[in-house]
Amino acid sequence: MGFANELRNQYAEDWNAAVNHPFVDQLLDGSLSDGRLRRYLIQDYQFCDAFTALLGQAVASAPSLPSRLVFAGVLGGFASDENTYFQDCFNELGVPEADRSAPALEPVTQDFDNLMRSALASRSYPDVLAVLLVAEWLYGDWAARAGDPASWPAAPKHSEWIRLHNNPEYNAWVAWLRDEFDAVEPASPDVRNRVSETFREAVRLERAFFDAALDPSALPA
Repeated sequence: MGFANELRNQYAEDWNAAVNHPFVDQLLDGSLSDGRLRRYLIQDYQFCDAFTALLGQAVASAPSLPSRLVFAGVLGGFASDENTYFQDCFNELGVPEADRSAPALEPVTQDFDNLMRSALASRSYPDVLAVLLVAEWLYGDWAARAGDPASWPAAPKHSEWIRLHNNPEYNAWVAWLRDEFDAVEPASPDVRNRVSETFREAVRLERAFFDAALDPSALPA
């Protein structure tokens, strides 16, 4: 068993709770309300800066040119396809510019942003990979639940978010990330424990982020 699967199994409770979260259920069946989707996307968009920087740090810290080129390619796709989805949804859902660029951050959003920036500041390739791997792999897992595209929700605001995380290119990227993470498994117990903790915290925050998206006390559904 590789390091990636070892850690996913170790933190399976939070991982499985996120992948099978009621928020995901509602997204997949098309019943997710505009209010909840709007709230989720506004908060999720705030990760784009730190996530883009993480991909850039991966380019800088990767051990070989082939790995750097993979990250560079993903960075270009992230800056175009995913950003286009956000902007299209924001326009459809009537999100003002202030809420796109500088909304009030929920505590879990701030915590996740801090985790990304901590990994970024570390300049440690395994730590950067740990955050990227959780973010991409966990989303790939929940999106895989959608099954046949013919059964996906009709509204692009739902189906396009699924497609962005469930397509051959994305699945190949996640598989490559797992292999890369396994290949740089730290030999030092101290570094291994630190990377494991980074992975654990990222999984915990993914679950908490979905929890916050359905919290009835913050915004109307």
